Formats: sequence, C-alpha cells, structure tokens
Amino acid sequence: MKVLRPGAFAAIAVALALTLSACGSDSEETMETTTEATTPGTIVDVAVAAGNFTTLVAAVTAADLVETLSGEGPFTVFAPTDEAFAALPAGVLDALLLPENKALLAQILTYHVVSGKVMAADVTDGDVATVEGQNVKLSTMGGVTVNDAKVIAADVMASNGVIHAIDAVILPPGVDVAKLINK
Repeated sequence: MKVLRPGAFAAIAVALALTLSACGSDSEETMETTTEATTPGTIVDVAVAAGNFTTLVAAVTAADLVETLSGEGPFTVFAPTDEAFAALPAGVLDALLLPENKALLAQILTYHVVSGKVMAADVTDGDVATVEGQNVKLSTMGGVTVNDAKVIAADVMASNGVIHAIDAVILPPGVDVAKLINK
C-alpha cells in the first residue's frame, strides 16, 4: 500500500475541486447560452433582430409604442416589411414619422395589432378587432391575408406573441395618407 506524504492529500483535493468547479461553470455557461438561444425576445426584439423590419421599428419608436409592444401581451402583429413601407407613396413615410403626426402613426400601427396570439393555422375567414379599435378582414383563400395584404412569413415567435410579416401597410378605414403629402 502506498502512503501519501503530508500535504499531498490537500493538493489532490484542491486539484479535484478546481476541476469540478471548472466543469460546473462550463455547464452553467452552456446551459445559459442554450436557454438564451432558444428563448425569443419580445416582439420588438424579434423585429429588430430579423433585419427586414427596420422601418417598422423606426415607426414604432416614433409613435412611442416600444414599451407597449415589449409588454406582457400576448399580441399578434401583422408586420409590414421594409419593402411594404417603401411601396407607400413618396413622402408619406417621412410625413408619418414627423412628431406632429405621432397620433396618426400610432393609429396606423395599432391597426396592425390584434390582442392574443393567433397562429397562421388558427386563422379563420372574417373580421377581427384590432388594438386600434376597428376591424381587419382575415382571409385564408390562397394563403393568409389581412385586408388583402399577403402574409409572406408566418408564425415568427416572440416571448409576448407572434409576428406575421405582410407585404403591404394596411390603413384603418377613414385614414387617407395622401393628405399628408398634399398639405
């Protein structure tokens, strides 16, 4: 039988403790990274990260809706892409982003939001109330549409709801954005 010198046991114990603590911190870091990678952020976080909603994010910021759309929810957002905003008549977007048009911009943006989390597979034909207060018309004929804007990317998950990317900016009844550029 081999006898350990005095102090050798302490050295082995320290080495073992360091090895175990290093393994433990690696596991914790891996677990945190995995959790962060699989947990989506809020609707605003997901829109920022997606890269094709930069105009929408700028509009949400200008309308002071970031806190609302980062809130508990759940929300379903029919989110116009950058291309959808670019298709607006020349000058309309610039006019909407002006501080004096903040209320109109907020009205338009909240018209794109429905309370609750509605997945594309759960959409049925008919009218649905928006956060703005008026209804949008949902249809499933030939793919999901909202007021004739086509859903081009569905079920983008967020921690507080879901985003469906659409190919057009939809306007509440009675809103005429052409008046903004004809002032």
